[in-house]
Amino acid sequence: MKLLKDILYGCRLQEVEGSTNTAIEHIANDSRDVRPFTLFFAVPGTRVNGHEFIDQAIRAGAVAVVCETMPEERSHEVTYVKVDDAAKSLGLCAANYFDHPSEKVKVVGVTGTNGKTTCVTLLYKLFRLLNQPTGLLSTVVNKINDRQIPATHTTPDAISLQRLLREMADSGIEYCFMEASSHAIHQHRVTGLKFAGGVFTNISRDHLDYHGTFNNYIKAKKGLFDLLPSSAFALINNDDNHSEVMVQNCKGRTCTFGLKTMADYRAKVLENQFSGLHLLLDGKDLYTKLIGGFNAYNLLAVYGVAMELGMDQLDVLTSMSMLSNVDGRFEYFKSQNDITAIVDYAHTPDALENVLSTIQDIRSGNEQVIVVVGCGGDRDKGKRPEMARIAAHFGDRVILTSDNPRTESPEAIIADMQEGIDPVARKKCFSITDRREAIRMACSIAEPKDIILVAGKGHEKYQEINGERHPFDDLEIVQESLKTAAN
Repeated sequence: MKLLKDILYGCRLQEVEGSTNTAIEHIANDSRDVRPFTLFFAVPGTRVNGHEFIDQAIRAGAVAVVCETMPEERSHEVTYVKVDDAAKSLGLCAANYFDHPSEKVKVVGVTGTNGKTTCVTLLYKLFRLLNQPTGLLSTVVNKINDRQIPATHTTPDAISLQRLLREMADSGIEYCFMEASSHAIHQHRVTGLKFAGGVFTNISRDHLDYHGTFNNYIKAKKGLFDLLPSSAFALINNDDNHSEVMVQNCKGRTCTFGLKTMADYRAKVLENQFSGLHLLLDGKDLYTKLIGGFNAYNLLAVYGVAMELGMDQLDVLTSMSMLSNVDGRFEYFKSQNDITAIVDYAHTPDALENVLSTIQDIRSGNEQVIVVVGCGGDRDKGKRPEMARIAAHFGDRVILTSDNPRTESPEAIIADMQEGIDPVARKKCFSITDRREAIRMACSIAEPKDIILVAGKGHEKYQEINGERHPFDDLEIVQESLKTAAN
């Protein structure tokens, strides 16, 4: 139990009606989660406005409400607190309510268009190999040491995030590596956290359906570095044109990594094969199972974080050589008739080009590259033709299909993609709405030595159609289809 006035500490209050000495036993921003003695936050969202659920929250037991607009009718038994930004206040109050767990755990946030999940997962794996008590907050899964907690968002909401960190602190976790999505930063889900460090991987077009413009998207990513205290490090990809923008006015100490430019942490790709990468990293040889130039950047970022957190260099490099691919990120296998299949989460033009460029570097030139790719519904439509253009540029055969159509027509999404393919390239492109059938076709036309890339969903075990999630696993379907094709 805490007093309302203690939970509100640090918030900019515009108006208070009622007592701030009210006892609070629970906080919530969803009226369905309200119980007696709850502090309810009425947060305006992209789809629903929390102000519409204030009465419902009070009926469920809320004794205090934080809002941006005072309700016309107010109960004398409830304390109303008006603020200018309810989402920001929620972040600050959640930290107060859970006694600032990020002050007990060294939290490192990773942001960027591509590489977030890979970086935080590799960091988690590395620090576990180094015998460090470690937590993970990612798109795929959340972990407290070896205990798994299902993930529902790239970055949890402010209350869930602080609750998880509190559990980590109470469990003796010393380091936590978390993805910081642009949505989460913009929506103040990470406000109230004390970061030990922030990492910028790269930035390219994505989520413009939400942010509106690329500049707004950049500004959202930069928000992570604006939160860093002077005690934190800001590790940025010096090869990315927007890296300097990220750390403008950043209070933390800036350090850099890169393959092409001068940087604090540098690497050179000596060999890139399906067997893995051979890097010259900070002057030391590193052999790793990870594949591709994009993973060279991920490994550099991981190495830089470990060094900034004071780990021993030899221990770090030794443990990095044992790291393996992250689920759904360039996850590949060979069929019994020597066809290579790759499943990757690539769902942005830049990510797709990175994966296909890697395949281009590794291939002998005598085989076909067959690309199965779709685009998500209810998301940035502008990247659809670009995704198809890239697939057609690198692929010998291309099958356009569904990803997660959500509430959009799959046929309309594919039509948007087709606009990026020139008339000559269209001869090698097919459109199959059913993703399962698209994968089966790719496997049926593949010959020995050919390479199949199934892009867009990666680790996801579902396909979202009209608000429902149906079981769907790209890797499993590719394996089954290649087995059937071989018989």
